[in-house]
Amino acid sequence: MDSGELFTWQALSAMGGASLLTFLIVQYTKEPVSRCLKWLPTDLYAVAIAFLVLLLAQLAADNHYTDWRVYALALANGFLVAAAAGQMQNKALHPPGASGRKNGTVGAEKSAEDTNQA
Repeated sequence: MDSGELFTWQALSAMGGASLLTFLIVQYTKEPVSRCLKWLPTDLYAVAIAFLVLLLAQLAADNHYTDWRVYALALANGFLVAAAAGQMQNKALHPPGASGRKNGTVGAEKSAEDTNQA
């Protein structure tokens, strides 16, 4: 999906578009859903959202709704898309290279032993 492009049905049927939309939907709706459905883990909720996104994209691409293969493939790919969306969440919370930051400074985690050796 091009960075300046909005969602299209074709983009939603690809891994990038489906995982991005799944990530956004889950992030905006997980709190109210978790309050109503306390038994439903966020990971399974993400799989359900990914399944719906992929299913809608496949049906919009003129696949017939009575074909069981559309549903089976959307469910199988839903797990992959949900996993990719989970990695987006992980990268948003823990960006690469940010582990060395503490209180807004880089390298603050150096111990006294490291500074004594220098």
